[in-house]
Amino acid sequence: MKRIDLDDLPPKLAALLAGVEDGEAILLVQNGAVVGRLTGGASIPQGASRADPELPSEENAKEIFEQFRASIEDEF
Repeated sequence: MKRIDLDDLPPKLAALLAGVEDGEAILLVQNGAVVGRLTGGASIPQGASRADPELPSEENAKEIFEQFRASIEDEF
């Protein structure tokens, strides 16, 4: 599955994509030709979480931050 992070898009485009209703389609057009179609209403499977499974745990995040901070302190 491909993923688009709405935070990386211009606000107008992010609002358009986030506001798509169930069954509503958005056409992707390039140089006047339709190159794709996105359809709203795809459901998230039960038991699946909206949280990114690739995010590190809190302990792992603290360890990464400490390593980053130590490397910055060593550099300066």
